[in-house]
Amino acid sequence: RFVVKWGTTTSSSHKGCTMLSKPTLTIAAIVGFSAIAAALLVFNNHRSDMSDTSTAPAAGTYAPAGQASSGTDLPAPPVAAVEPRQVTHHGVTLTDPYAWLKDDSYPEVDDQPVLDYLNAENAFYEAVMEPHKGLTEAIFEELKGRLKEDDASVPVKDGDWLYQWRFEEGAQYRKWYRVPVAGGTEQLILDEPALAEGHDYFRLGGLEVSPDGRLLAYSVDDDGSERFTLKVKDLTTGEVMADAIPNTIGDPKWSADGSTLLYLEVNENWRPFRVRAHVLGTPVADDRVLYEEQDGGFFVALDKTQSRDYLIIASGDHVTSEIRLLPASDPFAEPLLIAPREPGLEYYVDHAGDTLYIRTNDTHKNFRIATASPAAPGRDNWRELIAGSDRHYLRGITAFKDFLAIVERVDGLDQVRLRRYDGDEHTVAFPEAAYAAGLGANPEFDVDTVRLSYESMVTPDTVFDYEVASRTLVTRKVQEIPSGYDAGQYVTERLLATARDGVQVPISIVYKKGFAKDGTRPVHLYAYGAYGYGMTPSFSTARLSLLDRGFAYAIAHIRGGDELGRQWYEDGKLFKRMNTFTDFIDAARHLVAEGYAAPGNVSASGGSAGGSLMGAVVNMAPETWRAVVAHVPFVDVLNTMLDTSLPLTPIEWPEWGNPIESREAFDYIRSYSPYDNVAAQDYPPIMVTAGLNDPRVTYWEPAKWTARLRATKTDDNLLVLKTNMGAGHGGKSGRFRRLYETAEEYTFLLMAFGLLDQS
Repeated sequence: RFVVKWGTTTSSSHKGCTMLSKPTLTIAAIVGFSAIAAALLVFNNHRSDMSDTSTAPAAGTYAPAGQASSGTDLPAPPVAAVEPRQVTHHGVTLTDPYAWLKDDSYPEVDDQPVLDYLNAENAFYEAVMEPHKGLTEAIFEELKGRLKEDDASVPVKDGDWLYQWRFEEGAQYRKWYRVPVAGGTEQLILDEPALAEGHDYFRLGGLEVSPDGRLLAYSVDDDGSERFTLKVKDLTTGEVMADAIPNTIGDPKWSADGSTLLYLEVNENWRPFRVRAHVLGTPVADDRVLYEEQDGGFFVALDKTQSRDYLIIASGDHVTSEIRLLPASDPFAEPLLIAPREPGLEYYVDHAGDTLYIRTNDTHKNFRIATASPAAPGRDNWRELIAGSDRHYLRGITAFKDFLAIVERVDGLDQVRLRRYDGDEHTVAFPEAAYAAGLGANPEFDVDTVRLSYESMVTPDTVFDYEVASRTLVTRKVQEIPSGYDAGQYVTERLLATARDGVQVPISIVYKKGFAKDGTRPVHLYAYGAYGYGMTPSFSTARLSLLDRGFAYAIAHIRGGDELGRQWYEDGKLFKRMNTFTDFIDAARHLVAEGYAAPGNVSASGGSAGGSLMGAVVNMAPETWRAVVAHVPFVDVLNTMLDTSLPLTPIEWPEWGNPIESREAFDYIRSYSPYDNVAAQDYPPIMVTAGLNDPRVTYWEPAKWTARLRATKTDDNLLVLKTNMGAGHGGKSGRFRRLYETAEEYTFLLMAFGLLDQS
């Protein structure tokens, strides 16, 4: 992940996201991006009848969708040209009618017919939205009203300074400040609004102050391609130094004396493959390579132990890791290999005193914790500290000076366990029965208070300081909602849906008090279900706009995530991937059976790999959904896994299978790949989003899928594609731009359920 210190939200994945506690470093966490919103979308106002009477909600509760365009005639939707191209694998010939939408010069996209098609789809989308601009604007103002415009983080102590970010009223981006702990004048160290000026897109990547507090290394992306330019600012003079380094990603790391800056370099295929060291004042061209990964299926990550004694170079894929340590005092020393890579072996390392603390799956898939000496770190010398457990899923460790902080899930619930090095341990007691919790910003090593993050589906984001000795939670900040919020007006539940193979699938659901469980109310269902990234029962201010209009909002904790441990993840990947799709469908049917919704009146959304989920379930059970929204969806799974020129393909094979070498994997992926399984059948209204500069899910996947759907489906339901022409995987940058996109999505959803009058 990108580790931006002092409290920024960080998240990561390849085709998805997760939250990780520093310095628990995973290869899947190398490349950070805006967390996929559980945004709830979208409807077709291009048909006269949304659903038949057998699936419509009860009369008098909310109207069927009808002609939601308010009488405005829409233009004809774009029709993509058909130019069949064929490839043969394992004796099977695949015909792709829309392969031309992949620009051969990618990542440059300058093929005019491709751009013309994408622009035509965007124009159609705008035409669909235009009659409802008033509602969208109203929702946007509603969302803004819940956003504290002059928000600020809780200050974090790091050495002699207290660091904090703040938003100014009306600003899209943060400013970063520090003030001496001993008192003195506040200093503006980085001005994001100034850096973003003149750019349609802006994103801050890494942000790291040198150990002596004199220099700031930071990186920026101004087009959404996730290729960051690394710069260094002298905080004593305010000058930006001439050391500008292109094509980086992730968080840079300083040597102990602040003379050398280590960083990750990405290649032409956007793969982090090298660690370089830049000595300040020397030409960038002379930067020395400290490590280069030769395996195209492995990504490289860079971090530092909590003690700051060692720099961490990690290499691996989704199931295998290999870690080397460098002394922070001597970054040009020979890297210390902890244990050579073995297929399926994962391990992660932190350090305190004379001990390495190793979280590994070598004896249990839910991981154990072992120790070793830096002088003899090999596997033969690993000594078990905490055994693996079927019940305790060990997700992360941080080694502070006097204790180990262990982030785990117990029976699917987040826990933080603190274990002193003499063996005394306890678990932090949180105030609710169901919640999401983890470590917050904790840059220092020698601490007696730990910063924690906490929220639930009804409790706003909360920052706690946990006083370890007294075992006391001190509230430092609760997310402020200026327009007002009363948690007592909302109810959250934990449900269990029985999947078709008998497995119990958890569902987290929230709704406003008075929600009638008689099938008359709208329900939205969200999930991700991939890469072992579990979806927590978190809070959303935007979601209130749906709850206040009578919606229930549910998260299905389907297999493929890790909500119930590592086995839960493994039961939803490779040749068990179909469990993910059927779990989601069965969760929707459970909500219907329990009276939360009427048949056919559950809307659904997911993004990235969760967009693959959307594509599969809409093919498999189209009658289940009132509307489906797929954000940057990974829907062309087979073609992508066959294309080794794409940056993520080799590293994705452990997750999806390698259809190049395996006929079995080829056939299995082909059986569910959404693009390959579009059928001549009725589909619900569908909204699709894409990013032209997206390196994770390339723009042509959603574009091709949209084109094939439009040409094949047998209904008149609206199908729209919105491509952000100047952004990547996370959509538009800037907090207000994102809110407006959410307002558009909610407008579509209200249209789908015939709730346009509930503005």
